[in-house]
Amino acid sequence: MKQQLLKTNKVDINTESFGNPSDPAVLLIMGAMSSLDWWDTEFCERLAAAGRYVIRYDHRDLGQSVVYEPGTSNYTITDLADDAFGILDAYSIEKVNIMGMSLGGMIGQIMAIKHPERVLSLTILGSSVFGSEQAELPQMDQKILDFHGKSASINWSDQEASVAYLAEGWAVLSGSKPFEKERMYALAEREYTRAKQIQSRFNYMYLGGGEEYLDRMSEIGVPTIILHGNEDPALPFEHGQALAIAIPHAELITLEGTGHELHTEDWEIIIDAIVRNSSVGK
Repeated sequence: MKQQLLKTNKVDINTESFGNPSDPAVLLIMGAMSSLDWWDTEFCERLAAAGRYVIRYDHRDLGQSVVYEPGTSNYTITDLADDAFGILDAYSIEKVNIMGMSLGGMIGQIMAIKHPERVLSLTILGSSVFGSEQAELPQMDQKILDFHGKSASINWSDQEASVAYLAEGWAVLSGSKPFEKERMYALAEREYTRAKQIQSRFNYMYLGGGEEYLDRMSEIGVPTIILHGNEDPALPFEHGQALAIAIPHAELITLEGTGHELHTEDWEIIIDAIVRNSSVGK
């Protein structure tokens, strides 16, 4: 693993890479309020071992990337897409395969529309349509909103309490597959200890923008595979189904018993999908 702190799009973005730069590149784009830590190192290493050059990174307000004052709005989803293109420029990658989870899947859609010549394939996990149809689909489970409503009472200088909150947040998002408590607590501890300012993660509550890319999924012409848990409480399964209809020729893979998560029991399926999808543009 190699770490690079890049100056791109006029901000600092922290990145980590795995594998051989001569292999087909895969950019891993995580969801809202989630640092690169939630792409497990072992997951990245296994993907690299399958012959892919893997890059994961911290979005703004997360990890070692630029942070802003908590409770403020300083960027749009389009800025986040431009950050991703900036990473590609810094790594001298002309064309890339994108793997996006949740918000990362929507960023990937914008990228494929904005600069289709730079995107070879899209693999999307637990995401939704970037369009008006999203409001008509089943909404987030109230238990998630209730859980995050407790965030204001967390003492973020208390590492034990903060790590517990970060880890248990994934328990609320999980499906019927066993909650991997030990793994999630380890990842949460890594996120907490790496974060320049952990409270800034909540600035994603104010994220907007990208209106010029709404309802344009039909323009996406790259090979697309959509993976979605049939027990996702954040973006219910209907969101994955709608996305598979909206993007021409997209393939939908159902993850049985999976919630809004990157569960280790699904790693083989997910990695196989990324490799198969990214083989088209080799």
